[in-house]
Amino acid sequence: MSYLEFDKKELINLEYSLSRETLRSNRAGSYASTTLIGCNTRKYHGLLVCPMEHLDNDKHVLLSTLDVTIVHDKEEFNLGIHKYQGDIFVPRGHKYIQDFKIDIVPEIYYRVGGVQILRESLLVEKEQQILIKYTILESDKPIKLKFTPFLAFRNMHQLSKANMHANTKVKHIPNGIKTKLYDGYPYLHMQFSKKAEFVQVPDWYFNIEYIEEQRRGYDYKEDLFVPGFFELGVKKGESIIFSASTTENNPEVFARKYTAEYKKRLPRNSFKNCLINSAEQFIVKIDKKTEVTAGYPWFGTWGRDTFIALPGLTLPRGEHKTFLAVADTMIAKLHNGLFPNMGSDDEPAYNTVDASLWFIWAMQQYASVTNSHGSLWKNYEKAFKSILTAYQKGTLHNIHMLDNGMIYAGEAGKALTWMDAVVLGKPVTPRMGLPVEINALWYNAVCFCLELAGKAGDEPFIKKWKKLPEIIKKSFTETFWDKEKGYLADYADGEFKDWSIRPNQVIAASLPYSPLTDEQKNSVVETVRRYLLTPRGLRTLAPRNPAYKGIYCGNHEERDNAYHQGTVWPWLIEHYCGAYLQIHKQQGLCHVKQIIKDFEPVMSEHGLGSVSEIYDGDPPHSPRGAISQAWSVAALLNIIDKIEKLEQTL
Repeated sequence: MSYLEFDKKELINLEYSLSRETLRSNRAGSYASTTLIGCNTRKYHGLLVCPMEHLDNDKHVLLSTLDVTIVHDKEEFNLGIHKYQGDIFVPRGHKYIQDFKIDIVPEIYYRVGGVQILRESLLVEKEQQILIKYTILESDKPIKLKFTPFLAFRNMHQLSKANMHANTKVKHIPNGIKTKLYDGYPYLHMQFSKKAEFVQVPDWYFNIEYIEEQRRGYDYKEDLFVPGFFELGVKKGESIIFSASTTENNPEVFARKYTAEYKKRLPRNSFKNCLINSAEQFIVKIDKKTEVTAGYPWFGTWGRDTFIALPGLTLPRGEHKTFLAVADTMIAKLHNGLFPNMGSDDEPAYNTVDASLWFIWAMQQYASVTNSHGSLWKNYEKAFKSILTAYQKGTLHNIHMLDNGMIYAGEAGKALTWMDAVVLGKPVTPRMGLPVEINALWYNAVCFCLELAGKAGDEPFIKKWKKLPEIIKKSFTETFWDKEKGYLADYADGEFKDWSIRPNQVIAASLPYSPLTDEQKNSVVETVRRYLLTPRGLRTLAPRNPAYKGIYCGNHEERDNAYHQGTVWPWLIEHYCGAYLQIHKQQGLCHVKQIIKDFEPVMSEHGLGSVSEIYDGDPPHSPRGAISQAWSVAALLNIIDKIEKLEQTL
């Protein structure tokens, strides 16, 4: 049995199968995603979703889905499935699925009477192209297959509606057609590895429903355009390949291309290999830029997420060049000491106080793994100095250093830390002032830059900054630590201190340069373990707090109100485990290994073979948010790497 496999009883249970989603992305920025049985439940689902920088610098759904019909003894059996109003699913092709498994690629086995068909699919690594392979495993006589493509041609955040402006014309190309519904789009080329007859029957399919969008409080009904259908004959033992691409291809090479792409794939036959597979999917290379997609299906490139995730996505796998390529791409966007948190290159949003400090932390991880401290200062001195100077003298959003060395950040209506949900113009988790993790990261950044400058012999820098760490450390303790409580305040503003038990304090305990004593670290970690630790990561607020929300659900406003008020975030577990191992060393391995083991069941739920963005604070800690999140995956890979290195010292 494969590591990721589902039997017929699970597949025909719609409540079960529709809650599990497949995802594959490629280096060109495209992705393919749907549910276990091929029924789209999100507007983000599609077989070919591609970046369209020339349109709006976002991804667009071109091919939504592809219905396949078996014509056997003059009877038709449609293997597709769509949801319509009133919990009506038509057709109900999932009832023909015998087995589903993912090893190298997703494999779906269909059986209709004496006919058995295997469907496999993969995205071409560096092109906007999906290849879907159909193999006739059993058939007592030759059969026909009909392929009906459902087209969207729209931004992934929107929905298409039937209209008179759509271009319904098609152009014939070798073994297929090309079409584009609207000006500005590239043609979608749909071709087969053997000659296929195309029957042009243009039609709109109205009010296809996406149940996940309905649950999330968004518009959930879409009209999809079908230009017609392809028909071809096949026999037992034969394989045919369908290609959908933004460029025309030679059908004669489809089989060789599929085999070549297949051989590049790492089997998803273990927990670690699933994580490695998932990690690779966040790295996107377009033109000369290398970026990290924060999460699938709806996130783009986020500055904060990039630097928190980057070490775990690359360093445990020895992808040092990729690490630097991402860093160099991001440094080109550095402005006033800040990295953009989101937005396009043309309209970046520099609304983050911590991305620049996480950048320095990420470079610190790189230096530790590669032992490249000397060259790091030489190559990135300008970026390091610009960040420290900007924070010291002041930059956007009232980010500046106080006389006591602490970093103050914030403006009314702005949420500059990672707890950034805003509802009706007000931050849900107001942290204006001195956030605990920002000042811990600031201390770590100054100390690390002094370490680099020392090894590079940069005396002017050392002279300017060498006294600051002790000032920061003293002020940090005075500002955040309470010996009686035994943990750190989450933020301070003037005389006010927020003593809500939140996970941000554990970052202060995990950093290579920490302003805390070992005794304080231990006390912080124990507080976090007692109130915030779950099998899926750390809660964002202790359950005993009146503001705690244990379930993340409802419309956009309701979800945002719970986003950082109890919801569990897996990425934080890296800092909990890192701090725990610093304190307990080899004796802490048992606890940390159990944490990793507890994560293994998530491989077969929500985003198959990956880790979700968030989970409910209350048991059973159901998965929520994006089905595959970069910093969630990176955190687990980093912890596994730490465990393996520590075990080598035993």
